[in-house]
Amino acid sequence: MGKWRWALPLAVAIVVSAVVGGGAGGIPTTLDGPFVPVTSPLDGAGFRGRAVDLPDSDPRVRRRARGFEPEQISVSLSTTPDSVWISWVTGNFQIGEDIEPLDPTSIASVVRYGRLIQPLSQKAVGHSLVYNQLYPFKGLKNYSSGIIHHVRLTRLKPGSKYYYRCGDPSLQAMSDIHVFKTMPALGSRSYPKRIAVAGDLGLTYNMTSTVDHMRSNKPDLVVLVGDVSYADLYLTNGTGSDCYHCSFKTVSPVHESYQPRWDYWGRFMEPLTSTIPIMVVEGNHEIEEQIEGKMFEAYNSRFAFPAQESGSFSTFYYSFNAGGIHFVMLGAYISYNRSGEQYRWLERDLATVDRKVTPWLVANWHPPWYNTYKSHYMEAECMRVEMEELLYSYGVDIVFNGHVHAYERSNRVYNYTLDPCGPLYITVGDGGNRENVTTCHADDPGHCPEPLSTHDKHLGGFCATNFTSGPAAGKFCWDRQPEYSAYRESSFGHGILEVMNETHALWMWHRNQDVYNGTGDAIYVVRQPDKCSVQPKSSLNLRLAAILETARNLCVAMEVSCIEYFLLNLLKFLNATVILEGIFETLKIIVD
Repeated sequence: MGKWRWALPLAVAIVVSAVVGGGAGGIPTTLDGPFVPVTSPLDGAGFRGRAVDLPDSDPRVRRRARGFEPEQISVSLSTTPDSVWISWVTGNFQIGEDIEPLDPTSIASVVRYGRLIQPLSQKAVGHSLVYNQLYPFKGLKNYSSGIIHHVRLTRLKPGSKYYYRCGDPSLQAMSDIHVFKTMPALGSRSYPKRIAVAGDLGLTYNMTSTVDHMRSNKPDLVVLVGDVSYADLYLTNGTGSDCYHCSFKTVSPVHESYQPRWDYWGRFMEPLTSTIPIMVVEGNHEIEEQIEGKMFEAYNSRFAFPAQESGSFSTFYYSFNAGGIHFVMLGAYISYNRSGEQYRWLERDLATVDRKVTPWLVANWHPPWYNTYKSHYMEAECMRVEMEELLYSYGVDIVFNGHVHAYERSNRVYNYTLDPCGPLYITVGDGGNRENVTTCHADDPGHCPEPLSTHDKHLGGFCATNFTSGPAAGKFCWDRQPEYSAYRESSFGHGILEVMNETHALWMWHRNQDVYNGTGDAIYVVRQPDKCSVQPKSSLNLRLAAILETARNLCVAMEVSCIEYFLLNLLKFLNATVILEGIFETLKIIVD
């Protein structure tokens, strides 16, 4: 990795001056860092919004679909810009002690689409499912969802507008016509104009402000870094609380949830998600444990993920491309150990990224590694210990997290040390949920948490220990805002990422209390590929295995007969002693 560049090169200064408007008063760049840590003070009287949930009587969350007409329509991306997923729900949910689930085979999953609004000449067919949230305890209500449909559209033209309707044409139960735009083609000069990033939304009045602000910024893509509906802040009878464990300590033998909140969330979000693709990764509020150890049922069922297309075959971690950006979505609430499947998949995925085609590498997961708030302080330390070196070695540019209900942007950092080639870590868990905004910092006097109190059983082991070097050596918390924290503020909002070329991107954080075009924080993120060279530790063998894995997944998606050959040769490449034999067999496959 390269040395710190304190001086702003003339060429970069010219670029930034042209984009920002010039002058020392313009938006700073990461090359101006590391920055002196700043904490925006709480004014006490400032508008923080209403972190109160929308009631089920709100017209924005009530069911308007009739019969089996589609509702809760959403678009999500596949791995490449020539494909998207369309998802929706038909039929109403069932809730009560004795319920009879709907039959998912009774309704077809059809999308009619085309580049002209009429006629919609193309057709795609997908699959459907129903999930259940069951609590076999006296007095608790069970839930069965409406029929959830997922249809993948393929062979689309990148960067193009498509019109579509979804539903079952045989029942005359089709949606209105909606429109979406595919991502730009892969390439170092091809990027979505704006990407919205948010976390920990819930369904409060403040969240509606977040979404309104987000829509006003006209994003091409929405990335949601976990904690979606907060249905688990409710009992099965619909009684909710700002703090579940505070209010319902002895009521139930299991942590309940009120699954209709998911339906309310989908209905409220439909005007946005039916037009703008949304990509989601799981948070702790998606766990929703039920009988027989089942977890994440709503999360796994309601969203479409490019799991198969990206070779993960998991809804908890996957990757996709948006023009010249490669996104990696990681799961913090399943195994992330170096011996586990997620880590091995991440190695394979990163090994196939061509930075000449997708220069930007952006990683996303729910709980932050670099968090200076008391809430969730060092909670994800075990994940950092396992994965940080790998992400650093491949030159990840930006990391987005949620979980902490506030905003924080780091300096470039690696292993708690300022590093000009480390990622920029940005926490945007300030979407507006009813648990309200986080205000206390771990470095505030008297607020450093006890190490054992930071443990979360759902996040694996316990790794939080005292710092061994630097100004906080021998301590669990700093006595001032840590040097790796550049800016932090306790306000609700969302962020917008605008990638401009292969080296410059603009990050802007928008607070809900500001006017719609206001900005609470902004910085140009500047890549230095000449100074921060990517030096992956993966072997040739691993790269070849990754390429074969990608090819194998394409075969699966295309349902062609090469699958057996790729499976055979994948196993061969995983054995370093037969690399040449594997190459020979691969060439034979290509020729065939």
